[in-house]
Amino acid sequence: MQTSLRPLVFWPTFLILLGAVVASYVDLDAFLATASALNAAVLDNFSWLFSLGSLYLLIMALIIYVSPLGRVRIGGAEATPLLSPLRWFSITLCTTLAVGVLFWTTAEPLYHYMEPPASSGLEAGSSDAMLFAMSTMFLHWSFTPYAIYAVPALIFALAFYNLRLRFSISSMLEPLFGPRVKRFAGLIDAVSLYALVAGMASSLGTGALTLAGGVGQYLGGETSPLRLGVIIAIIVVTFVLSAASGLQKGIARLSSLNALLLLILGIFVFVVGPTVFCLALGVESFGIYLDNFFTKSLFTGAAGSDQWPQWWSIFYWAVWFAWAPVAALFLGKISRGYTVREFLRVNLLYPALFACVWILIFSGTALYFQSHLGAGESGTDLYAILDQRGVENVLYELFRHLPLSQVWVPLLLFIAYISYVTAADSQTDAIGNLCTRGLTADSDLNAGVTMKVIWGVIVGLVSWVMVSFVGIDGIKMLSNLGGLPSMLIVLLASGSLWVWLKHPERLDVVPTPSTPSHAAKDKA
Repeated sequence: MQTSLRPLVFWPTFLILLGAVVASYVDLDAFLATASALNAAVLDNFSWLFSLGSLYLLIMALIIYVSPLGRVRIGGAEATPLLSPLRWFSITLCTTLAVGVLFWTTAEPLYHYMEPPASSGLEAGSSDAMLFAMSTMFLHWSFTPYAIYAVPALIFALAFYNLRLRFSISSMLEPLFGPRVKRFAGLIDAVSLYALVAGMASSLGTGALTLAGGVGQYLGGETSPLRLGVIIAIIVVTFVLSAASGLQKGIARLSSLNALLLLILGIFVFVVGPTVFCLALGVESFGIYLDNFFTKSLFTGAAGSDQWPQWWSIFYWAVWFAWAPVAALFLGKISRGYTVREFLRVNLLYPALFACVWILIFSGTALYFQSHLGAGESGTDLYAILDQRGVENVLYELFRHLPLSQVWVPLLLFIAYISYVTAADSQTDAIGNLCTRGLTADSDLNAGVTMKVIWGVIVGLVSWVMVSFVGIDGIKMLSNLGGLPSMLIVLLASGSLWVWLKHPERLDVVPTPSTPSHAAKDKA
């Protein structure tokens, strides 16, 4: 099999990001003003579509699960699994959770608790505001975001493995629009690639700042460009090497390690933290989340001119949608050999339930500290720390008030590092494949080391320049701008599922037995 670079996918993304870095460096104020205005325009005009689209994908997933389509096997009736179920789940979990859930599940509920929406009439710091904060965490981090990832990933998996279409995001649209959509394949893939690479750069910048803040507690001194550069270089080298080593080695092993560390961390906090409080608050607020699910999902703030949804829920939906198309390539790629129902359980149900338990433990602990100890003699005012020192310091401060903090605080640095790497290596793998022509369902789906190194270096350089000399707000806004076209691609692609729901027999193909199963190797 001959593979080659797809120039219409690679170069537009590379040049746009390069232009953004140069523009921000030359005139930062003008760059931020332009990016901010574009972001505001997208959120102002399409907040209703982001809210409706995210809810639609979750409902779509439920329809697919109970339909005859749920029995279809990805890759055909005789397809063998690429990964064992446990390793498949660990890769999916760590690819989607990333480092964000580690820090935001302790910091975000404090915002909602102390700064509830103006139109809600809730008193800051009240018991009702606490319930609102916890129920909102379930909305933002569990079933809805995983549906935004899982549905397009399922569409790609069926199009690629069952219909034997190209390794391209445009393949998700071909069952609906026919072969003529191929003429737009380069544009569709380039737009999706731009959104993901900008998102990776902003995520890497945020992760580097988080790690630099933790390292600074031991080394002292300010967070300098040199220190950030060293941290970013270490992260980039690690995830590029992991992605280059292939799915069965680096990505799978790092994901297994990450999942184990997260499990140990969660059990520790649950046991030594305010266990009964977390259980009681978690159960009550989950009931409120279910009771008000549709109201919260479709809250746009238009009636009361409330900007809260655009700052939080709709902003999150834009981020998830920006990452979804390219994330779908990786999640779809590793799902061969399993049924559609198994796919939805591993890519939506199980990770969402894991996130709910994680929120119950960490968000509940943060709210307990803030409500019970924030005004006490211990001085554990996490909200003040959040306001003065940033998101990343909340988790570190929380652990300082738990047993064995001298052990756990440095370990948190390592877990944050591994969490980012496990997410980034899978995205780098998908990016490399997307920029490579000639990949088929019967190939080893490896774009080669060169392409992964190139994109790893690009992401690292963009991130370092932005976070060291410009600020990460600009690159974050650039990423979010990709949320609108990515959402439109995903929503259009969902039409393919409606076609298959009417004609599931179109997916019943017998694959060419040229790709050996890795299940035995995976279990070894």
